Amino acid sequence: RVKNNLGIAIMTTPRGVITAMEARRQNVGGEVLCYVW
Repeated sequence: RVKNNLGIAIMTTPRGVITAMEARRQNVGGEVLCYVW
């Protein structure tokens, strides 16, 4: 969670570049590329 849900985290996963929220829904891990808020 970024700044009390005021932003998003962009992650790279085995399924591609997705938001952290989408990665959590798909139950995949990865590395955070950046935070945007």
